[in-house]
Amino acid sequence: MDPVLTARIAKPGSRGIDGYVADGGYGAWKKVLSEGWTPERLTEEVKKSGLRGRGGAGFPTGVKWGFIPKDTKGKPVYLLCNADESEPGTFKDRLLMEKDPHQVVEGVILSAYAIKCRDAYIYIRGEFYDGARILEAAVAEAYAQGFLGEKILGSAYSLDLTVHRGAGAYICGEETGLIESLEGKRGQPRIKPPFPAVSGVFGAPTIVNNVETLACVVHIVNRGAEWFAKIGRNEKNTGPKLYCLSGQVNRPGVYEAALGLQLKDLIFGDAYGGGMKDGRKVKAVIPGGASANMLTAAEIEDCPLDFDGVAAKGSMLGSAAIIVMNEDTCIVDAARNLSKFFSHESCGQCTPCREGTPWLHKVLDRIEEGAGRPEDIALLERICNQMANGMTICVFADAAIAGPLSSVKKFADEYRHHVENKRCLVGPRAEAAAVTV
Repeated sequence: MDPVLTARIAKPGSRGIDGYVADGGYGAWKKVLSEGWTPERLTEEVKKSGLRGRGGAGFPTGVKWGFIPKDTKGKPVYLLCNADESEPGTFKDRLLMEKDPHQVVEGVILSAYAIKCRDAYIYIRGEFYDGARILEAAVAEAYAQGFLGEKILGSAYSLDLTVHRGAGAYICGEETGLIESLEGKRGQPRIKPPFPAVSGVFGAPTIVNNVETLACVVHIVNRGAEWFAKIGRNEKNTGPKLYCLSGQVNRPGVYEAALGLQLKDLIFGDAYGGGMKDGRKVKAVIPGGASANMLTAAEIEDCPLDFDGVAAKGSMLGSAAIIVMNEDTCIVDAARNLSKFFSHESCGQCTPCREGTPWLHKVLDRIEEGAGRPEDIALLERICNQMANGMTICVFADAAIAGPLSSVKKFADEYRHHVENKRCLVGPRAEAAAVTV
């Protein structure tokens, strides 16, 4: 398929509004206003397109918008663009924000109109200094050209858009943690219900959508729901998708393809990853960022990269961050690295996370450093099982155990080798130990 979301990123001046308008930018917004689209019509068009959220959960976007109460009891409605892209291995939203910011801004405007929002926010990860600066400039240009502000383009609709920088907490990617942070509080997830669509930021109805999700809305309006729905593997997995490919492949990067691209095609295809570095073999793949279960080399056969295809393999598409590990990767070390991240990023609100994540990291560190005990493998599984399946306010605990627990189950021999031989089975540490012996 021809690029859709990434069609402009390599163009000179892709960040500026003049180039964006020259390429048809803000045409979708003009179309909605000039043709008298109602918010309901726009919402219905997104529903018909089959667009599912690109931030991780994959919930149908138009359906989510429909959760806003018809009677908001005098409260305003808010739209929050979740640009807190912090999932390890994920860098697609950053590309859109830094290379084609007006596409993101137009997506926010259209989506705000659909839910009758008059105040919208882009909550961007604190570390994205350049991205925040670029978005702020784009928003200022949109105001100057009359695409934002009071009575936009002579219509009765008004919208204000603010770029808000986070403070570097992974947990603020969770929508209620983001809401708490935007309100000036510590970024800790809320108990649900009430759900944000009923009571979100400032106690008012709120929709939180991902950057890539909102960018898709521009193209749905421009080209129609039927066009969007025809892209993808089936009616439940539609539209173009951005995939983040990293790890031991020849060409890591962000690739756009129809939702449902085969995982092996992404890794080995000439138009994508171009195969494994140095001709090594695939050992394991994390298909949806650090929060997803690992897949073995056998499991990547016939694995469509969409919400249902990856779920059928016992993992999840998540943020579409595909991390590839070769045969020389120590799986225990990889699991330890993942556990270190989650241990550091736990907000500490719930006991299973606060106590479980550092404990998990401690045991994995002990095994990797050659001090593992025979009972440690069973202990890892027990810790993970005590953190799983709704034991915490948000899904952080389930995310934290995904890598370690799936690695223990699928690479048990490697864990046993660490415990019995006090060293790695493969990789530099195994070779160093062999030389010492």
